[in-house]
Amino acid sequence: MRGEDEKQSAMFSYVTLEQRIPIDHPLRSIRWMTDRALERMSVQFDDLYSATGRPSIAPERLIRGQLLQVLYSVRSERQLIEQLDYNLLFRWFVGLEMDDEVWT
Repeated sequence: MRGEDEKQSAMFSYVTLEQRIPIDHPLRSIRWMTDRALERMSVQFDDLYSATGRPSIAPERLIRGQLLQVLYSVRSERQLIEQLDYNLLFRWFVGLEMDDEVWT
């Protein structure tokens, strides 16, 4: 018997973004190394940014995004933002949750 092609979207997801990325995916080790390097650079980032005013996009996320551009040959920042909007692997790598808004 043929199954129905139901088009009902789920209201909630019970699987985290972390669980959707395979344990042996190569970006996991790259993300780990990147996070360690960015942790060491945190003090320098604090010195570069003002303590007052509107919060900016976290420099760690921007750097991870640029790294994705290099690794996946994404031709422009506009294409990177488009990928971040729907590519769960990219969202996970830069540190966005599934419901987070992508920066412009």
